[in-house]
Amino acid sequence: MQPIDPQANGPQLFYGLRYHIHINTPEEAITFHDQTGYWLWEPATGLVLQSLSIPRGQTALASGIAKPEDTRLVVTAARGQTYYGICSTDFLEYAFRTDSYRLEVTFNPDGSWSYVSDTMLMVRGRAELFLHRDVNTLVKVAEAKPNPLMLLEAAKTA
Repeated sequence: MQPIDPQANGPQLFYGLRYHIHINTPEEAITFHDQTGYWLWEPATGLVLQSLSIPRGQTALASGIAKPEDTRLVVTAARGQTYYGICSTDFLEYAFRTDSYRLEVTFNPDGSWSYVSDTMLMVRGRAELFLHRDVNTLVKVAEAKPNPLMLLEAAKTA
């Protein structure tokens, strides 16, 4: 994750991180999963956004609410929404339709963070929705360097 400059939408102000996830399995040399996006936070309202995109033709914008002292946050997105929704190619809609996405992140006292990602898929040929669940804990390898402009904004609201 890399900090980005503050992002303004008129009076709305976001602070954020750009991220990239690249996963290979031990058994294969090819990419198993690749994902890019942004984590954004609006201090005035507590709005948290995760934008994500995968190179198989899908993007999502998930939202939630969090305060600076929270140790847990949840973002969600649903198919068919024009806000905080999921958009896919024709093929993915036909064969692997994503109906909903929910990500719960817990910030642990030791500096690590854990997540549970639940994606509900309608796989062509199956009668019922399929729950794809991903669970993991990530360990911090270095101290974060907060954006100095975010520290100024935090001081204003304290």
